[in-house]
Amino acid sequence: MNLLESLALAEFRRSLTPPLRRFFLAVFVGCFGIGLTLSLYVVYLHNVRGYSTTFSTLVLAVSALTGLATTPLWGTAIDHVGPVKVILLSLVLNSGALTYWAYIHSESSAVLGAVALAIFGGAGWGPGTTLLVRLVDPAHRHRAYGFNFMLVNLGIGLGGLISASVVNLHDPGSFRHLYLGNVAVTLTSGVFYATLWKYGHRESRSPDDPPSRATTGWGVVLRDRRLVLYVGASLVLMLGGYGAIDAGFSLFVVNNLHMSVHVIGVMFFINTSTIVVSQLVVINIVEHRSRTRVLAVVSVLWALFWSTLSISLHLSRVAAVVSIGAAMVIFALGETLLSPVGQAVVNDLAPEHLRGRYNAAQGLTWGVSGTLAPAITSVFFDNGLGNWWPVCVGTLTLTGGAMMLRLRRRLSAHEDGRGASLATGSSK
Repeated sequence: MNLLESLALAEFRRSLTPPLRRFFLAVFVGCFGIGLTLSLYVVYLHNVRGYSTTFSTLVLAVSALTGLATTPLWGTAIDHVGPVKVILLSLVLNSGALTYWAYIHSESSAVLGAVALAIFGGAGWGPGTTLLVRLVDPAHRHRAYGFNFMLVNLGIGLGGLISASVVNLHDPGSFRHLYLGNVAVTLTSGVFYATLWKYGHRESRSPDDPPSRATTGWGVVLRDRRLVLYVGASLVLMLGGYGAIDAGFSLFVVNNLHMSVHVIGVMFFINTSTIVVSQLVVINIVEHRSRTRVLAVVSVLWALFWSTLSISLHLSRVAAVVSIGAAMVIFALGETLLSPVGQAVVNDLAPEHLRGRYNAAQGLTWGVSGTLAPAITSVFFDNGLGNWWPVCVGTLTLTGGAMMLRLRRRLSAHEDGRGASLATGSSK
């Protein structure tokens, strides 16, 4: 952990207790496994297994829809049994699903495997975020969010770089090895999470809350209009961001730009390397600034990413590779702005005994965007409009930014991070 400590400011470094270090190590190891296969989902189905683009993107949509349906259940489980038990259960079951996915042999097995991955991986980031909040002092949460995101991307980037060097579109066995490698790494991360067992207990209601279901269920979450409005704006932003990247970026690079699948892994490594280098610097830049305005800037940067991707269609192969690399840097900078800000809004709004549900509600944006984005992608690529896809996605991203600006007046100065002291536990 000496290297990780050298990347953090002294103020935050002093807060890196042994449990927090083990948490960060578990995050890094788990995300390294994710990086081995993250960018290859649709390519695996379409280019390796030979299924149509429509089927491949619809499988992704079904997977996301399944995750969407199960995310609230995971959120409830976090509040009932604590985050560590949920993490360990999901890791073990997800490892089994990954093993099955490595050996799919038909369309029905592909659907079953995708559903299993969605269900057992449906815990998402909710329990991890809940556990992180418990392990770090409120005064340092903003840096913990950003540092955690940096490690997530460092792990994913290194995993993606390795996958790019060993994967072969003409050898299904190479993909099988990647998925089985993900299984081994995932279980290893579970060992580190298990050492945090005593920190993953269930939290009780505040003594001031009456002991009734009216203060503990999903109804409380859904009646929080500030959260609902934020989740809606975040959903649109995700549709033009991560949802579109997962659903169509690899297809666009391989089938529209006619580049090697190895380029995908390299580009994601560029993306994640940028996050690793810039995340902690960006945290200081956005301190005391309006969170919703920062999110609007995210939308502008992501729209610029899609515009650059579209322009690469008209460039030579070498120039196109360079432009996509530059675009990945731009997208990554947007991610570094998003990572500490989004989680801060949700966790400042959340009461402790409902923190699992609040984080799960935010996690729904990933599920919904993951469901709709493949459908949108399929419409473009199946109708010969793939070259127009980046432009339309960029427009959607800007819409999400505009919605964030409208949300600004609904939040208090503290919730929006305007001039608030980070010592209060808010994050910009």
